[in-house]
Amino acid sequence: MRTVELLLDEGAELAVREAWQRLADAGLPSQARHRSPTNSPHLTLAACPELTAPIRWELAEVVAVLPLPVRFTGVVRFERPTSVLAWALDLDAALAGLQRRVWEAVASDSPPEALNPFHEPGRWIPHVTLGRTRRAGAFADRRVPDLLPVPPLSAQLVTLRSYDTETGALEVLEPRS
Repeated sequence: MRTVELLLDEGAELAVREAWQRLADAGLPSQARHRSPTNSPHLTLAACPELTAPIRWELAEVVAVLPLPVRFTGVVRFERPTSVLAWALDLDAALAGLQRRVWEAVASDSPPEALNPFHEPGRWIPHVTLGRTRRAGAFADRRVPDLLPVPPLSAQLVTLRSYDTETGALEVLEPRS
């Protein structure tokens, strides 16, 4: 699979990494434990089996709107097949529109069954993951959010990239030239 992700500006990235470290220091699941050089704070917009030429063409247009200002809204927890602790982002019109364009690009040239339904516009919840584990309820303790620094009030989404989950390769997606 190939993800389509947005990276944060330097200040927001440092704040997320601080949150990762605080979770790790407390013995909780944390993205800080992922030592891969490709591991960096990001916002996943969609995923697809392959970045085909038509998908790349559309994504190159999306890059032109960056940087995009966003606002963190606080801590959110998910219990999907995994337990996730994250900082949520405000889904304003600009972010919703950008994510919809990415979804439409990947959906236009991918088998529908290969797409993650959690990325569908209307279902997608923008967040930056702080910790993840297969252990159900790992972040249920009410004190967990108190361990974290306050998220930045605002940030910028600055780079569109793709991560290949099979090879581990990263690719920064560029605007049309």
